[in-house]
This record gives sequence, structure tokens and C-alpha cells, in this order.
Amino acid sequence: MWYRGKKHFQKLADIHNHHIFLYKISLTNNPAIMNRRLSVLSIFIIFSFTSVSQDQSSVKFGQVTASDFSLKNIKVDTTYGAVILSEIGNSYFDGNSDGWFTLMHQVKKRIYILNKKAFDLATVAVYLYHASNNDSEEKLENIKASTYNLVNGNVEEIKMSKGDVFREKMSANNIVKKFTMPAVKEGSIIEYSYTIKSDFLFNLQPWHFQGNYPKLWSEYKVQIPQIFDYITLSTGYLPYHLVDNKTKRCIYLLRERRSISALGPGTTSASSDRTETFTYESQDNIVRWVVKDAPVLKEENFTTSVNNHITKIEFQQSAVNIPGSETKNIMRSWPALSKDMMEDKDFGEEVIASNKWLDKNWLNNPETVSLENAKNIFHYVQRNIKCKGNSGKYKSQTFKETFQNKNGFTADVNLLLTMLLHKQGFNVNPVILSTRSHGMITASYPLIQQYNYVICKLTINDKVYYLDATSPNRSFNYLPTYCYNNGGRCINVETPSFEPLFADSISENKITNVLLMLDDKGSNWKGTLQSSYGNAEAEDIRETISEKGLAYFNKKISDAYPPDIKLNEIKFTNLDSTEKSLAIKYDLNIENNASDIIYFSPMLKEAITENYFKAPDRYYPVEMPFKLYETYMIKLFIPVGYTVDEIPKSERLNLDNNDGMFEYLVRKNEDDIDIRVILKLNKATFPVEDYETLRTFFDLVVKKEAEQIVFKKK
Repeated sequence: MWYRGKKHFQKLADIHNHHIFLYKISLTNNPAIMNRRLSVLSIFIIFSFTSVSQDQSSVKFGQVTASDFSLKNIKVDTTYGAVILSEIGNSYFDGNSDGWFTLMHQVKKRIYILNKKAFDLATVAVYLYHASNNDSEEKLENIKASTYNLVNGNVEEIKMSKGDVFREKMSANNIVKKFTMPAVKEGSIIEYSYTIKSDFLFNLQPWHFQGNYPKLWSEYKVQIPQIFDYITLSTGYLPYHLVDNKTKRCIYLLRERRSISALGPGTTSASSDRTETFTYESQDNIVRWVVKDAPVLKEENFTTSVNNHITKIEFQQSAVNIPGSETKNIMRSWPALSKDMMEDKDFGEEVIASNKWLDKNWLNNPETVSLENAKNIFHYVQRNIKCKGNSGKYKSQTFKETFQNKNGFTADVNLLLTMLLHKQGFNVNPVILSTRSHGMITASYPLIQQYNYVICKLTINDKVYYLDATSPNRSFNYLPTYCYNNGGRCINVETPSFEPLFADSISENKITNVLLMLDDKGSNWKGTLQSSYGNAEAEDIRETISEKGLAYFNKKISDAYPPDIKLNEIKFTNLDSTEKSLAIKYDLNIENNASDIIYFSPMLKEAITENYFKAPDRYYPVEMPFKLYETYMIKLFIPVGYTVDEIPKSERLNLDNNDGMFEYLVRKNEDDIDIRVILKLNKATFPVEDYETLRTFFDLVVKKEAEQIVFKKK
């Protein structure tokens, strides 16, 4: 029921950009069904609210007994040095004195410190939002913190002093407040609680049900008035102990201070302030999630970011529903967001500007719109503008400053490249993406904070080229592997298209040829090894040589071989040309000890000596940076006076559903032996249910490539 009328709320909606959208999360304990939840991101919509369970944490905050110091009958991994016994979060809205809403976030946590490995948990950091355009910021209130120690069978409580809270500025928009628990030692239980009070309604706090320490009970409840909509993002693979959905009728008191003239309308003298109170009746949406016995998610080989896979809940503003008015959408569409970004002085405004400061003679053939000229512009930028690192998708300076200073961050370099190509008449647009370590994007929603990198998209005769000029050792139309995550978004006002930048779309190919012949005495093998590399490994080699020198790299190659194998005449092909395939060739001299039995490993240093996948179990996908196609060939002459006593057998292994294959082909001739080995992976990402098959496959590869040829003296 409205007691102050709709007009007031319309005014408030014009002032405040706040919103919400709620979901329904599907839940099951069936492992077969849970495996089908392996998409990293799940987005749901709540249509109904049904009470699932009334389970509560057994921890009574503020009441620690001697029995709480025992972990008997509790199955938990104690190797991390601490156990989160219980953590409970609660986010809700409250009416404030500005005639609007304040967002409240309460946290309670109890932790058992088992040993000094976890002493870092004794310092608590709470991150708060700070508005860069004024001095307003989120407030940290109601801090309570105590350390409990068991002394001679009795529980002693040491409370933290209220003044032991310290403030640090992290950036223009972020501060952190820290406090340290007193008298913490091995075997302590620490307990603390606090409230974050925020007028920034976009900052509805996320909740991580998994972390760096095992958690016995992790609970989060969110209560949202029906006036607001949020998008809710859920990731992870742990089953929820419960999800409790319901609605509740609530009345909010909103207060607003107004200046009222004492002499009536139209007068300017004598006035007084009066606080007016009005109410808003709402059917609030309440969702409560609980996860029990959450293990630490260990980072394994070939993982983009563990943060992509831990079980967590995050929120994003969507809309505000003004009673009696149309819904006010806060989250922009991709066309609208693209328009804003292209008009932003820190992103696209300069890309399409005249840029009259630019010297007309900076590039030959400035009027030629051709692939050759596009490559010339790309190479000019990558060789003349040094990249200082990635600082996000926005520029740190003007194009003129980047061009004249000859350095900048990723966005400075790649947006400059985009501008130069645009100025020459090319069809070109910036593309924003999220790097592999930063996290995955939600492609269907324009959640701009999920993007942290920008590249250039060039289209010539309907062929698309993706360009990143941040390294002088990178090939044209090749992106660094960390850019191939789960797609990007082309920032184009008319057609802001999704760009399929997936690791499965690129392949890394390598070919190695070895020829070993006996010397005149028949005692040693001498020959050559030549390898040609794919883009990723070639860039790494060029980068290493440019940073540490040729002598360092040559030593690195030599050190990869055992002492009885000597390298000479290391030569490079196309080392300085990123447009051509990089190759390395060197001479090999392998000592033969002339004993009665000679053991020879035909794979030399190219063998995979350890399985990449050692863990017996894995709870999230295998995410390789690219598909793989490696070929290794060796021709080996049989030593004079010896016969072949043992030799590996030919073998072929297929990975499920044509996902890959391993082939080891052997042919023994009268005087020599030919071996060809092919390792091929036809996709880069393997779901968790394929892990055991992939692990077994590489076990067999490691075992096969370790096999030796045995020569026996006649």
C-alpha cells in the first residue's frame, strides 16, 4: 500500500540507478545429474518459492565450550592448518533517511586454527566501495571479535579492542579495513562478526561457499524487496545441502528530510527542516543457500582459474520496478553499452576521431587498404610501442601520448592499433574479453566488469583477423593463449557481435626430425635434430631470447639432455620473422660406451616423462590452452657389431569419441630403425567425466615413450 504516492518513487528512480533480478537454482544429489551441471555458469529464474529445509548450523556464536576444540567424528582435511567451523552471511535492505534504501550485509564466522600455517586467518580484511567522485563510502559497523583458547580444560576468551581497526586505500574506488584477532596461537578458535552498510545498491555482496580452507558449514541468505531486480550468477559443482525459497510481506519506513518555509509558499526567509516518513509495502523474495563440508578445490594442471569453478553466488544489477510505472532497466543492452563505450574518452572516442596530430608520413602507402598494409601497421605498432602490462580494457593516456612516449598498457597499445587501421580505411573494431586467469564471461548479459582485456578485430574481404600488438614476438592474426577463454564481444554500435574465442579453435603444431648415424669408428652416433614450432612455443622462444639472450637459450637446450649427449652448431630459421615458422636445428653427438649391452631412448628429450594428470580425482574440467598435434620422427643406425635385442612394438591408442590419438610406429630395417610418434588432441577442454579416460591415456603415453631400444653385442 502506498501512503506517499507514486510520484515520489518516480523521482527517486530518476536519481538512483538501482535494480535486481531473482532466480531459482536447481539442486540434486544424484552424481550422474550433478555431472551434467558441469557448465561453469548456471543462471536460473525463480518462478515459485518452496521451503526446502529448516536445517541450522550447530554453532552458537558467542558460546564456545571445551567440546568445540575437538574434531572427533568429523571428517575434514586438516592439512591446510585451519577449519572454517561455521560462516553465515545475511544481506537485506533497510529504509534510510534519504528517502531510499540502504543495503546491509552481516557476516558471522568461527574458525579453528590448528597450526601456524593458518595464522594469516587471524588478520581479517574487509573490502569496501568508495565513490571516486565524492567522499561517500561503505561503512563497516558492529565489529565483534574474540579469540578463545583452552587452558587447563577451561575456555578463556580474549576480546579485540574496538579501536584496533585500520583503514588502507587500495584504489580510487576501493578501501580495505583490517583488524587482527588477539592472542592467537595453535589450537585457538577465533570468532568475529561485522556489518557492512552500503548506499551503493549495485554492490550486493557475493558469497563463496569454497575457499582456501575446508568449511563445515557455509550459509548465505538474501532478502530483496520486490521493487528491485538482480541477475544471480551461480558457479561450482558442490551439491547444496539446502536451498530455501520463500516470500515474506514486509513494510519499509523511508524517511526524507525537507526544508519547509515557515512563512508559507513563495517566501525565502524563515525556514525549518522537517523529516517526512512514508512506507513501502513489499512481498520480499528470500533465498537461503547452505553448503556443508565444502572441501578446498585444489588447483591442478591445465586450469584457467580455480575461481571459475569454486561454488559461489554473485549478483548483478538489472532493473527497478516503480509501482504504477514502467520497469526501469538499469543493465544496458549490448548496442547501448557499445554506443557508450565508443563515446567514452578512455575507450572508443579517439578511435574514430580525426587525430590530426598524427604525422601523415608515419607509414608508407597510407592509402592502401590491403592485407599487406594491415600487416605493416600491425608490425609498426608491435615493434615501436612497448607494452607495460595489462591494466584493463580502458586507456591510461591519450593516443598521442602513447604514440610519442612509445609505451603504454594493453588497452593503449591495441586501441591505438585499432585507431591507426581505422584511419587508413580498414573495417576494424575493438573486442573486449576476459583472460583465462581473470574468469569466464556471461555471454548473454552485458556485464562489463567481467571483461579485463581488449584486442583488435580486422575484417578484409569477409575474412576476420584478430590482432594483439602487445609483443614484438607475436605473429599477425595470432592472440596469446590467455585470450582464448570463452569468447569476447565486438564493440560495434550497430552489430556488437559475440566473438568465438575458444581454446578449441586453435591448434599448436610441432614437427621434430632426428637423424643419427654412426661415426667412422662405429662407436658414437652423430647427427642432427630439427624442430619447427607452432605459434605459442615460437613466441615463447623469441620472448626468452629477446629478454635473456641467445647464450641463455642455447644453454637451456643443452641442459635438457643427459651429459653423454653433446650439442653443437645451434641454428635458427626465421628467428626475426614472426610471419614465418620458427625452426631450430643443431648437431648431436651421442657417446657410445661400447659395452656388451647398449640402452638407447629413441625419444631423446622429447618424451613426456610424467603424466600431466597426477591427481586421482578431479572436480572441474581440464582446460588446455589449445589443441595439440605433435609429430616426432627418428632414423637411427644400428651400431656396427651389435644386434637389436629389444625394440618397442608399434602401438596406437585412441582417446574416446575421436578426442585424440597416440601413435607409435616402429620399422626395423637391416641397418637402421625408423620410428614415428604422433600425439594428437582434437579438443582443448575436457569435461570432468572424461578425466579418468584422459589420465589413463597419458599414463600409457608416458609408459610407451619411456621404452628403450636394447642393442646386444654380437
